[in-house]
Parts: sequence; C-alpha cells; structure tokens
Amino acid sequence: MSMPWAETLSHFVAALRASPDWAIVADMAIALLFGFLFGYERSYHGRAAGMRTYGLVCMVSAALTSISAHPALWVSGHASVNPAIVDPTRTIQGIVTGIGFLGAGIIMQNGMKISGLTTAASIWASGAIGVLVGLGFYPAAFIMTIFAELFVMMGSRFDVVLPSRRPVATTIQFKKGFFPPKDFVSTLLRDNGYELAKGSLTIQSHNDQIEWRFVAVSMNRRRDIAIADLAEVLPKVEGVASYYLARARN
Repeated sequence: MSMPWAETLSHFVAALRASPDWAIVADMAIALLFGFLFGYERSYHGRAAGMRTYGLVCMVSAALTSISAHPALWVSGHASVNPAIVDPTRTIQGIVTGIGFLGAGIIMQNGMKISGLTTAASIWASGAIGVLVGLGFYPAAFIMTIFAELFVMMGSRFDVVLPSRRPVATTIQFKKGFFPPKDFVSTLLRDNGYELAKGSLTIQSHNDQIEWRFVAVSMNRRRDIAIADLAEVLPKVEGVASYYLARARN
C-alpha cells in the first residue's frame, strides 16, 4: 500500500525534474544543506575543514553533476555539443580527482603523527553525496549523509572499545657520554608491555649525546599501558636525560 506522502513527494520531484533550471537550483540547495549538516560535526570539533568547506564541496559536486545531465540545454539549447555523446561519468571523475587534491592538502604530518585523514575521507564522502543529489537520488543522498555523519561521530568510540595495539611515538635523549647497549630499547619496552615497531628506530648523535626515536607498540591488544605510566618509568632508567612521549598515528 503506497503512502500519501510518498506519492506527493514523487509528484513533486517529477514536476521539479520537468524544469531543469529549477531542478539544478534544487539540487544545489539540497546538497548545500546535506554538506552543511555533515560538516557541522567537523566544525564542532574545531577542524580546519568545517561547515563551509563541506557545504561548498557538496553543492559544487551536485551542480556539476546536474549540469552534465542536461547537455541539450547548454547555452540556451544552442550548444554545439551532441547530447548523445556526452558522458556524465567524466564529470564525476573530474569531481573525484579535484576532491583528491583538496583532501591531500588537509593531510598533515608532524613527526610521527599524521592528522587530517578522517577529514580528507569525509570531504570525499561529501563530494559523493553531492553527486547523488545531482543525479536525483535524494533519499540515497540523505541516507549517506546520516551514515557518514554517524560513522565519523561514533567511529572513535569503536576504536576505543575494539582490541587494538596503541602506538606511542617516543624520543629518548641520553646523558652526555652515555652509549646505550644494542638491546636497551627492546628490553625496556618489553618490561613495560610494549615492543619496538619494526623499522621505526632512528639514532642521532650530537656533541656526544645520543638520541633515539622510535615507535612503541602495545603488546596487549586489549589494554595498553598509559603514557603516564611510561613517563614514571623512564626517569628511573640509567642514562636517560630527557624523553618525549606522544600518541603516534602513522
């Protein structure tokens, strides 16, 4: 049994699509709203890309997709382009490529910590929402907005609950003239529930003072030792002059 509101919505969309100019305007407005809603979570948490970025990406994606769906109306119907050979998927490919450059500019690396990956991925999702709106798949675009928003909001909670091995970026500076033995780091980490991540160790010497940088990975997949616990252990270790600990995301 069909619902009255569904039939009314279907008639409204059909009437809207009968007028391409207004259909494009509606696509842009709906995409701007969806992008705004999606970007609010990022803006709320103080990210560089927020409501305005997401809204614009989503709206432009919808506009370009919607325009490519009406080649017969280009230049008031006098365009020299043959509508039969226009491929809207090329527009979508261009949108994906452009958003890729935007996302790459958001990803930043600071030492052993990489930030901006979630924001870049969600901007890509915002572009896909705009493409769906531009093609007229309004329910799918709305549902994708909800799914993406919930996943971005709740994903960090899953990360905490599910078993994982927490990496810690570690820098240890030894006292002048002290040269640690080869198995110093592995023994220290093993005694405190961590192990050395393969290929992460770098050693630097300056004025007879050795500095080791590496990533320590929790051996227990279900519970990791807090950074504060490591901070209590390191000052008691022979030869350690100073240290730096931070959560590594690499």
